[in-house]
Amino acid sequence: MSLPPIFEVIVGLVVVYYILGAVVSTVTQIVTESLETRGAALEKYLLQMAGDKTIDLTNLPQIKALRPIRYANWWNVLGAGVEEKKVEKIPADTLVSAFFDIAGLTAQQNMSAADLHTTISKLPESEGKHALLGWIEQGVTNIVDLRARTNDYVTGTLNQASLLFKARARSFVIIFSLLITLAFGTDSIQLAKDLWNDASLRAIAAQQAASITSQAPTTDITALINQLGTLSLKIGWWQSSSQPAPKNPLDWLSFSFFKLVGLFITAVAVSQGSSFWYDVLKKMTGAPSSGGGGSSDGGNGPAG
Repeated sequence: MSLPPIFEVIVGLVVVYYILGAVVSTVTQIVTESLETRGAALEKYLLQMAGDKTIDLTNLPQIKALRPIRYANWWNVLGAGVEEKKVEKIPADTLVSAFFDIAGLTAQQNMSAADLHTTISKLPESEGKHALLGWIEQGVTNIVDLRARTNDYVTGTLNQASLLFKARARSFVIIFSLLITLAFGTDSIQLAKDLWNDASLRAIAAQQAASITSQAPTTDITALINQLGTLSLKIGWWQSSSQPAPKNPLDWLSFSFFKLVGLFITAVAVSQGSSFWYDVLKKMTGAPSSGGGGSSDGGNGPAG
């Protein structure tokens, strides 16, 4: 049974949004990894927690071993130029143990409140130092209890680092969505018109949707662009040359207004992320959802 034309038009638009969203996700991942955005977000909160002892903290063996190994620069993909990057993820228990190491509390079992206060006071100014001192002043002088409270504090700190990374990644997604939309001149209004007026184009879009949802999502930009080309849509600013030229100022004003609206719709849609549109395609085509089609933060999870 044939589908209603309006449904086929929507499928075609979603296919385009998914492909462009996947391009944005891939570019975002490349940029965030190159700039070590995740590591920088975590480092900011480690500095807040440990102050001038942050370098000592990150150089402890259990933390240093968590540093990811990546290409030193993007052009090193042609060679073997790899290096250790900033640590991006630290389990809360590992970070608590490391913090106790630099605080001189690891080997201690029974210390008086005065001894604990003296030991912790030697730490440089930091939020972590004042948190420990505050708990001691409240009467928490058992090392096990201090560790439990520190674990709660560290868990919250890692969550904040994760939220900071996601916020920065989201900014990249929005910026790249705008840039790619403008670079391709992808006007949702014009795309909808093309799909509505061309039944064969709608059929191709439906086939492409089925193809996308029947296989694992790809992050290969060349493959994604090829998928876009398969649709035979007039993607690009050159598509305007095939449209009737506005003949008077009012026509130009109308043309410009709808062009800007169409570009804005595309940018907003693409910024939702490829995973969102992948799931939409799954539901529209009746394919079972696998819960994976890329992500709006460039494929990265929490910073902690």
